[in-house]
Amino acid sequence: MKEFMDRDFLLTSNTSKHLYHAVAARLPIIDYHCHLPVSEICENRSFDNITQLWLGGDHYKWRLMRACGVDERYITGSAPDREKFQKWAETLALAIGNPLYHWSHLELKRYFGYEGILNGETAETVWKLCNEKLRQAEWSARGLILRSGVEALCTTDDPADDLEYHRRLAEDASFTVKVLPGFRPDRALSIEKKDFPEYLGKMGAIQSFDDLKQALIGRLDYFISLGCRVADCGLTAVPYEPASDEKINRVFRKRLEGVKLSNLEVNQYKTALLLALGQGCAERNIVMQLHFGVMRDNSSRLFRNVGCDAGGDAIGDRAPISALASFLDALDTIDKLPKTILYSLDPGDNASIDALIGCFQRDCFGKLQHGSAWWFNDHKRGMEDHLSGLAESGILAAFVGMLTDSRSFLSYARHEYFRRILCEFVGRRVENGEFPCDEAALQKIVSGVCYLNAKRYFRLED
Repeated sequence: MKEFMDRDFLLTSNTSKHLYHAVAARLPIIDYHCHLPVSEICENRSFDNITQLWLGGDHYKWRLMRACGVDERYITGSAPDREKFQKWAETLALAIGNPLYHWSHLELKRYFGYEGILNGETAETVWKLCNEKLRQAEWSARGLILRSGVEALCTTDDPADDLEYHRRLAEDASFTVKVLPGFRPDRALSIEKKDFPEYLGKMGAIQSFDDLKQALIGRLDYFISLGCRVADCGLTAVPYEPASDEKINRVFRKRLEGVKLSNLEVNQYKTALLLALGQGCAERNIVMQLHFGVMRDNSSRLFRNVGCDAGGDAIGDRAPISALASFLDALDTIDKLPKTILYSLDPGDNASIDALIGCFQRDCFGKLQHGSAWWFNDHKRGMEDHLSGLAESGILAAFVGMLTDSRSFLSYARHEYFRRILCEFVGRRVENGEFPCDEAALQKIVSGVCYLNAKRYFRLED
């Protein structure tokens, strides 16, 4: 029986172990999509205790606690932090097979030097150990990023944001990690939402769809002036319902007049705005990321009591890949298809996405990407399935690798988790005689997927 989470955790072959320890483990991290609060990086937040750092805003953990019958008071409510931590420790002890069990123990090992198991009985020991470390300056927000080996990270920012914290970070020579804004225009796309007119007011004097397009592209240019390399859109599905400019302006005016739009009109608007954003990205050499396949806020009770991003989201209906194909083709036809990363929350879309991106590859190494196993899929099997499909239908060696997609400063352990799974995937094929034991080729593949591909793809060489 193997020891739990030993040095060769998830690595079973000599080739896998060599590739991980000699190559992957030594590489810096490029976290090209996360939800870290840039204000906390800029102000170098210190955390009073492990609950603040670990459970604040982490809806992954909240879902597990609710599944174990933990009262909301100990999850997002007013219970003391020590009691919340105790409930999490008791929950984790039951989470066999869930990636949170592995991630949590990796984080305890890597950041706090704890080699034991977290459960209800050990919670007090772990609580004291972690909090003692957190009192030291090196365990602040910036210290944790540096300790993780992060070279660059991209946050998620609304186009109306003034990016003051990003500007301050860019001027701060004492912090060497690149912290770049990510352009996230979801609220501008959500014409069907109640607060859409209110949001338009934050964008300026918007009277027409043309005004909005001009304002968004202007904001994109401002983001780029502060180092932005990526625009990211979160969608239920990628629509494709083309309509004339005149039609879209009529739809826009109807919405401002308070008229309820049809589903067709909503999708016509979103198609037009996404096409404009895609062209803007292509003209500025900015990566476009499309996240889709999500059903948001399914529990109205949870949304009413806690709000969004509280653990009430799920995998949505199968996204129409034909509409996505038409959307990509519309941009490709006019030579305005930017570097694009596609993520579906539905693992049933994997094969379709792997096949689709191959239709539009051109101009650069891996121009179109099937983004890493995301959210409900970023577990061992999900990552293995994603890597297998990508390798079998395309070029795994062109993949830009892992991201955290997280609000936690400890989530960089997920990169280690991914890198171990990647090295096991590659090493197993070498050991089975499916790929030659060519050290140079293997190092190129592993270092590319873990680090170098993302560095080139997002133009972070400078």
